[in-house]
Amino acid sequence: MNFRFARHTNDLAKLKTFYTNILGFEVLGSFENHDNYNGIFIGKPNLNWHLEFTQSNEQAIHIFDEDDALVFYPETIEEYERLIFKIRLENIPFVTSKNPYWNENGRMILDPDGYRIIISNLKIK
Repeated sequence: MNFRFARHTNDLAKLKTFYTNILGFEVLGSFENHDNYNGIFIGKPNLNWHLEFTQSNEQAIHIFDEDDALVFYPETIEEYERLIFKIRLENIPFVTSKNPYWNENGRMILDPDGYRIIISNLKIK
């Protein structure tokens, strides 16, 4: 089974930069003017999931809870440290999770839409 997480945004370009240049994912595909929607698929070719972000002339309304998050699990300590270094280099602030579990098992940042992203070190502990 494959999995797609889809979300509407008001700034597709910012999300593309964030998820590719900072988190290291790739643009797997894209589309333009599909019934007034533009979109990109982001992930890695060897995974059976991807993120889809869409934008149209309809305003995206983001409603989320502080416990809503995407969690990414780097495979190695080097990959984890490289991500943390890149986040610091880009001056992206780390935020404290409402759930103390994530404060002990990773670092949390916000994507350009304000959604929480956790870079977890659990796989490498």
